[in-house]
Amino acid sequence: MSGELILVLVLLAITIVLFAIGRPRMDVVAVLVIVALPLTGVLTVPETLAGFADPNVILIAALFVVGEGLSRTGVTYRLGDWLSARAGSSTPGLIVLLMLSVAALGAVMSSTGVVAIFIPVVLSIAARTGLSPRQLMMPLSMAGLMSGMLTLIATAPNLVVDAELRRMGFDGFGFFSVTPFGLVILALGIGYILLARRFLGDDRGASGSDRRTFGSLIADYEVDSRTGRYRVGAASPLIGRTLAAADLAPSLSSVLGLERTRFLRGTTLSTAGETVVQRGDTLVLDIVPSPAERRRLDLERLDVVGDFFESYARQVGMAEVIVTPDSRAMGRSIRELRFRTEYEVTVLGVRHAGHAAGADFSDRRLHPGDTLLVAGGWNQIHRFREEARDFAPMDLPSEGDEVAPAADRAPFALLSVAVMIVLMVTGFVPNVIAALIAALMMGLFRVIDMPSAYRSIHWPTLLLIAGMLPFAQALEVTGGIDLAADALLSAFGGAGPAVILGAFFVTTAVIGLFVSNTATAVLMAPIAITAADHLGASPYPFAMVVMLAASSAFMTPVSSPVNTLVVEPGRYRFGDFVRLGVPFTVLVLIVSVLMVPLLLPL
Repeated sequence: MSGELILVLVLLAITIVLFAIGRPRMDVVAVLVIVALPLTGVLTVPETLAGFADPNVILIAALFVVGEGLSRTGVTYRLGDWLSARAGSSTPGLIVLLMLSVAALGAVMSSTGVVAIFIPVVLSIAARTGLSPRQLMMPLSMAGLMSGMLTLIATAPNLVVDAELRRMGFDGFGFFSVTPFGLVILALGIGYILLARRFLGDDRGASGSDRRTFGSLIADYEVDSRTGRYRVGAASPLIGRTLAAADLAPSLSSVLGLERTRFLRGTTLSTAGETVVQRGDTLVLDIVPSPAERRRLDLERLDVVGDFFESYARQVGMAEVIVTPDSRAMGRSIRELRFRTEYEVTVLGVRHAGHAAGADFSDRRLHPGDTLLVAGGWNQIHRFREEARDFAPMDLPSEGDEVAPAADRAPFALLSVAVMIVLMVTGFVPNVIAALIAALMMGLFRVIDMPSAYRSIHWPTLLLIAGMLPFAQALEVTGGIDLAADALLSAFGGAGPAVILGAFFVTTAVIGLFVSNTATAVLMAPIAITAADHLGASPYPFAMVVMLAASSAFMTPVSSPVNTLVVEPGRYRFGDFVRLGVPFTVLVLIVSVLMVPLLLPL
């Protein structure tokens, strides 16, 4: 063993210890690695910094942008709504649906990309259901890793092993050759996480917030006690008038909004003053018109569900503002101030001296310290808070965290993702180029702007990955990988094929703890195929074991970018992955050693 290899192994051991104790931060440890490796003399500075040019790093950065585009258009939240609706109040049901959805999508595109896309979905579900992100992020990462076992193109290590088979003169694997093993492991993984998730803990109280919600605001201003929904009939004189004009009618104290159902776009709620009333629209009013008025205006009264405003939280926002002592609004009424015309927002209610003003709030004079509840498009809400000098803004309700500022761009976001998936599935361009094309399309269609794109990238994650990649080259250059492989063959060369399959699985999984699973596959595939040839056995079971082991990167947060992505949002520590990942990896080992010889005879 050379002195350089000893230095690399010592540095690797120190790095693992720092990761385990959680101090300093993982990205800081990665910087220390970048500084230390050139000092050993094993790698040059350009070789150490080559991780920043690795396609996987660029791929992950592009996928952060793509994920942000889906979030800004509300696609991710709609997916979260679907998962929540299907699962109901069942946490196990939610976990099962989440893992199945991630695995299905990850079977045809990068598992790293799938996890990056699903992170905002999971955070949204956790916020709305009251679940801790710790309970959902680990199932997300495990499903992402297991998706790599479902098809040949699901993950890079599969393609590496297949290419090595072909290079050595054998036929490659078929598209679904790995699928039977992956399906069994996926089913096993879902059952395992349902049993083991209690070991993840629960930190719901760690970051609690007393921020207002739509529901609490509606109750405080007594909006729900007077709000009504009315469908516009064919003979209504309101047809053809704008909301701003309808708002001036004495009989209609205030038109809070207009619901409209469109083909393929669902039902939307608009508060814009220039919106023109059409037949079949539903007006949301803050009073109950008399029967005579309803007949005159040809309005049909409809039911109002309890969470009416909450259901439109991503289309229409709310905010509280305070009348300042020097406000020009003092002594004037809401009706006189013409909020919809002047500010493009609607006043839903007023509170004076700690009490809701009642149904006639539009005609009451405002006083300093009065608070107003306003509603409108989120862009108008933000503009009003910034520009209305006569009113001091209060904190936005928590629903503002799930705003989809580019909701009308959702079809273009989905088109961008579809193009990326097709390019990845067909292999027409490398995955990193496909992701960059999707990110550029997001910008071209104005789904996302440059400031939002830069903010969406989680730089500590990229720094961690780029800092750890040079370890693979350092171990290879110093002969560390060859030394381990030689020791493996010497120790198990005389044993039966099943024992050697297990030994190759363990070796691949252990090496994958420290280097990327793609690099592990590059190193282990030729050794496994050569070992099969020396034993006079088929190369396919050995190659398949390497493929399955390379995707079994469950044991540490740096075993795979998939794990690294969920560390921060899940607030995990190094030990969380060890505690859940090691037992499950042993289960995958057992399944692999038992199933592979049955379906791929030795």
